[in-house]
Amino acid sequence: MSKCEGVVKIEQFKRQLIVDTAMRIFREKGYFSASMQDIAEACSMAKASIYKVFSSKEDLFTGVFVEVHRILFEKARELDRRLRLEGLPPKEVLRQKIEFQLQYMLENYFFTSEFKELPVTSNENFLIEWRKKRASLLTLHQDCFYETYGEPILPYLGDVVAIFRGMVKEYLSHTFQAVIAAPMSNLAGFIVDRLDVVIRDLIASKAQPVLKASSAFFNEINPPDDQTRQDNLDDLLKFFSDKIRELPQPEHIQNELLEVIEWLKLELGQPEPNTTLLRVYINFLDSVSELAPYVRQLSLVLKR
Repeated sequence: MSKCEGVVKIEQFKRQLIVDTAMRIFREKGYFSASMQDIAEACSMAKASIYKVFSSKEDLFTGVFVEVHRILFEKARELDRRLRLEGLPPKEVLRQKIEFQLQYMLENYFFTSEFKELPVTSNENFLIEWRKKRASLLTLHQDCFYETYGEPILPYLGDVVAIFRGMVKEYLSHTFQAVIAAPMSNLAGFIVDRLDVVIRDLIASKAQPVLKASSAFFNEINPPDDQTRQDNLDDLLKFFSDKIRELPQPEHIQNELLEVIEWLKLELGQPEPNTTLLRVYINFLDSVSELAPYVRQLSLVLKR
């Protein structure tokens, strides 16, 4: 080993020691109570040595966050390789994968769920890593369901993953707060059985999907880009037009309403839409009682 390689290995060891120690301290004391001094002392290092590796507590928490999810994905790959060799039924494979994810996320709840309430979510470095993690986790979830149900589930992956993630979030929160005491193996079986009913009904009924698979990648921390917003708005206005054609109204009334939709599209396509005109068009649509719920949704979309 060359001298240069030796220095690199020492630095890697030092960084890993800091991350592992910070992980423990953050768990024990929480983000706000844990200090860089606490972590330095636990590492038997000077605080200045920590700052040479991580410039702030936010960056150190980000390093821990990355490590927690690196281990998650590494163990998920190991589990996937093992299950492929065992030849189990697809639903049992899905159950075991979900059980592993539930157990791991529960054991690392502070870094997989609670962080959303911390100021670190405004740190740019953290946001970059969080978006990478979210994309990888969503892909993992989509792959799990695709491998179980095959091509028929493709149109519904967005909806199924959204339902699944909502269930996981709520049940893990209740488990962490000791509201429920179900073993993760039982909870995984419950989730798989309930989702199986939903998925088979979606496929059998050929229901119209609500979410695209890509929609799940956006949330309050990672809002959609301008193009995605525009695509969603176009879809909503198209839905409006379809609803207008179904109204029990004379043809000339329907045509007037459709014309307003076209004016609305035209104005929204302007670099700086006239807010007064938008209000006039929206109020006109809102005067039709059957359209009122959709007008409220449109107003919410435009406010964003």
